[in-house]
Amino acid sequence: MSGITFCLPRACVAVVVAAAAAAGLVAPAPALTLQGSTTFTMTVVEPHAKAVEDETGIGLEIIPNKSSLGLLALFEHKADLAMISAGLAKEIQLLKEIHPDLPFEQLNAAEIARTRAAFVVHPANPVRRLPLASIRRILTGEVVNWKAFGGADLPIRVVVVRTGGGVLASVEAALLGSGHISTPDAIRVQVGTQILKVVAQEPAALGITQFGLVRRGSAVELETDQPIEQILSLVSLGEPSSDDRRVIEAMRRRMETER
Repeated sequence: MSGITFCLPRACVAVVVAAAAAAGLVAPAPALTLQGSTTFTMTVVEPHAKAVEDETGIGLEIIPNKSSLGLLALFEHKADLAMISAGLAKEIQLLKEIHPDLPFEQLNAAEIARTRAAFVVHPANPVRRLPLASIRRILTGEVVNWKAFGGADLPIRVVVVRTGGGVLASVEAALLGSGHISTPDAIRVQVGTQILKVVAQEPAALGITQFGLVRRGSAVELETDQPIEQILSLVSLGEPSSDDRRVIEAMRRRMETER
């Protein structure tokens, strides 16, 4: 082969590399599939995936959905690592309610970073700060009207992602222990990005969402007396492989530079 380098369009390069790999001239790059939490995706993967790929030489296929779906993908061998945004114990508790016979003892979590959950309200809501003790009373159904906190005489509508999301799991673990939200007339949406849209349209809404979404948008955050922390982890089924470990350590290093 000559030493001349040709600058080809990206698609053409991909075809050439694939053809060379098929001919045994180029070793195919290893690849890992990561599936699960959108909070993990937004906080860790989006800003750092390219750098991690460059550092490790391992391609990453990212499938963002929910923490619980990422764990199920592990058991179904559809993912190499699950992305979760709540403690593994809480996620296992939730999954056991639906899939009690899965081998949960085989799951291994590696913490990558931490973030926090956020509570959001409609811009017209005068209530802008509540202690977590008051939010707990809302989530248990003990308080059902904003008037109790100096707001309008409106029934509180809690807006959350359907069961399986890491944000909701973290909030329930912090405020309700092993319990679940029992407030009446909760609005449950499919994905976290829908929460901000619903809150913007519903004057009585209290949304529970990702801090990253609030930081990027114009939502009104309800201040609390202390944060509810979210643990962002990568989970393997059994001991992580050598490629798993390389990606885990590379992501940890990238997140440590942000501290």
